[in-house]
Amino acid sequence: MSRRWVVLALIFLGIVINYIDRGNLSIAAPSIMRDFRIGPATMGVILSAFFWTYGLSQFPAGALVDRFGIRRSYAGGFLVWSIASASIAFCLTAGEMISLRMVLGLSEATAPLASIAFIRSNFAGEEQGLPTAIYIAGQNVGPAVGALVGAILLDKFGWRLMFAVTGLGALIWLPGWLIAVPSDPKRAVRPVEKAAEALETPRHWTWRMLLTSRTFWAMSLSILLSSYYWYFVLTWIPSYLILSRGFSTLGMGKVLSAALFTMAIVNIFAGSAADKLAARIGVFRSRLWFGVVGYVGTGVILLLLVTPSRSWVLPILTVAMCATGIGNSNYWTISQHVPPKNMVGRTIGFLNTISVAGGVAAPVITGWVIGPQKQFGPAILIAGMTPVLAGVCLLAAGIHGLGRMKALLAGEAYKEA
Repeated sequence: MSRRWVVLALIFLGIVINYIDRGNLSIAAPSIMRDFRIGPATMGVILSAFFWTYGLSQFPAGALVDRFGIRRSYAGGFLVWSIASASIAFCLTAGEMISLRMVLGLSEATAPLASIAFIRSNFAGEEQGLPTAIYIAGQNVGPAVGALVGAILLDKFGWRLMFAVTGLGALIWLPGWLIAVPSDPKRAVRPVEKAAEALETPRHWTWRMLLTSRTFWAMSLSILLSSYYWYFVLTWIPSYLILSRGFSTLGMGKVLSAALFTMAIVNIFAGSAADKLAARIGVFRSRLWFGVVGYVGTGVILLLLVTPSRSWVLPILTVAMCATGIGNSNYWTISQHVPPKNMVGRTIGFLNTISVAGGVAAPVITGWVIGPQKQFGPAILIAGMTPVLAGVCLLAAGIHGLGRMKALLAGEAYKEA
């Protein structure tokens, strides 16, 4: 196995750990609300705190990755976030928990940017579907493992030990990363074809070119809407399964982990299929249609509003999550393929900042909407509509011209009609 695939495997594992640590609070939310004697609105603020610093850190973290490479930036962030996550076990107040979640958000910001920058640098455009799908699968496997393992630890030992074990246990990943990844960020594991490298020559590039592009705003709105749904799932679906559908803690863990594991597997196969189609009809067109269909298909979650039986919860969640994974993996494949290599970190950092805004909004809005009565219907309606609208925005971006966006980000002047 070539080194680029070894590093990709570590990136997958790193993202799995990343999402376990950010998602633990969602698994423990009902227990924490009981122990701290707080309501859904306050819990929504605590769940949202991670995204405050995570969102603000995206662009600076992207610049850090572009400047120092993925090895040092990823390792430093990993160490800090593992300690911050484990320290939540010692929290005595909601304020302490909010502070540590903010540290967690700050330190986790480098992980997705470094991951995407590595894929962009070491896989050609027509190859990027599968490695990006593997990376996105880590975002699914992480919550799946977190839901299953977290539910077991929570049920047997309580939420404090759950945070300590998952936070400190993850540190075994760090030595492998430092050994496998080259010290020199410019020493490519496998250089992309010379023709592609010729396109990477830095050119004049300004934010004004982006901010005046309707295509760019359609892409930004698309990821904002889809992220609202995704972060609603990560932060409130565990509580929905327990409080509204009557699942036990272990039952919730089994349902959520089964849907997320299936999502990860489907993502990888869909990424491979998108690569094959890209070789026939073009990279952008292939990714576009996979992404649009995935986002629109996510609207299946709205069926939870009309089905009274618990037996339908798992298949509905599974279909909706698989569709989300297909949409997200192709969106980020498009996004990483667009910018010149020396700007990948900052460009993805900007779009990820827009994405995280959905993470800031979803927990707070949901906590406010469900209220003291814990009625999830209106919250599911809002969350279910957002990915459908995201698919419409992505389609609009494609119709308007993703090729133009590529030229724009590469620094070529053009006039948008």
